[in-house]
Amino acid sequence: MPALATLTNHQIRLASRPVGLPTRANWQSTLEAVAEPVEGGVLLKTLALSLDPAMRGWMNEGKSYIPPVAIGEVMRAGGVGKVIASRNPQFAVGDYVSAGFGVQEYLTLVQADFKRSGLVKIDLSMGTLTQWLNVLGMPGMTGYFGLMDVGQPRAGETVVVSGAAGAVGQTVGQMAKIKGCRAVGIAGGQAKCDWVVKELGFDACIDYKAGPSAVKDGLKQHCPAGVDVYFDNVGGEILDTVLTRINRGARIIICGAISQYNNTTAVQGPKNYLSLLVNRARMEGIVVFDYADRYHLAVTEMAGYLKDGRMKSKEDVVKGLDAFPEALNKLFSGENFGKLVLQVAED
Repeated sequence: MPALATLTNHQIRLASRPVGLPTRANWQSTLEAVAEPVEGGVLLKTLALSLDPAMRGWMNEGKSYIPPVAIGEVMRAGGVGKVIASRNPQFAVGDYVSAGFGVQEYLTLVQADFKRSGLVKIDLSMGTLTQWLNVLGMPGMTGYFGLMDVGQPRAGETVVVSGAAGAVGQTVGQMAKIKGCRAVGIAGGQAKCDWVVKELGFDACIDYKAGPSAVKDGLKQHCPAGVDVYFDNVGGEILDTVLTRINRGARIIICGAISQYNNTTAVQGPKNYLSLLVNRARMEGIVVFDYADRYHLAVTEMAGYLKDGRMKSKEDVVKGLDAFPEALNKLFSGENFGKLVLQVAED
């Protein structure tokens, strides 16, 4: 390990607010000396970062569930890494941790910021580093609490999830199966649909790219008894189509709307919302941070499923901090296959 004084921190900062899809012009690359930890603090080395659709929303100015990333600020991102210097008895050099690292190579934290940054030790006997960014990380927590707390699935019900091959979707569908439900995915492309059914064990998967009526026809074919729980990651036309198939008392979980994030016009809301009235159904949003005090319970449960083979965790790893701008945009083209991870350094 080189002396701390010789380390340089490479960072990616938000240079301007994007209109539509972000470009390299929206980012600024900076170099900064690495700060040694003060009493009670720690210095962390970033190993891998989670790239998530929510990051696009954080780049916009305006009121949301979390303040926007400021112009000139290091881009917000969750990640996993290693303690390389510590002046806190809770953390030893060599400990693996999860935290809000930001898109940078190193993070120095004072003790007062531990909770805000979500700093916790992670146990690699429960899952690999990339699994701690997927099923055991924020996407897994989103899928777990969105489905279990908001969706409240009951054995025998039909659960539909869009973005089924993505990080949140793969957790939702596998949890639905474990809880005795019928799981139907919606994903883009035959390869993703085949993987969702053959590898993850979904009952069916609808390829929304197969034609203009693919989702409508697929729901009719694969959900003959209607939809009891819909976990929505995409919004737009797919949400509208599913609303025409919901059952009485259905629960719709609004997790994201990736089809709308790069719009340069107003976000398209649901046109078929009166189906909620007719079917006495409920539509509710999920923000994962609300469940932070219970993450450990979900981690323990799903780590058990990973160990016994009832759950799988697929990650799509892109290497190098410099690749961040193009890697992030893979989310919006649907190019990523599995949970998108940016590997910043070798362990």
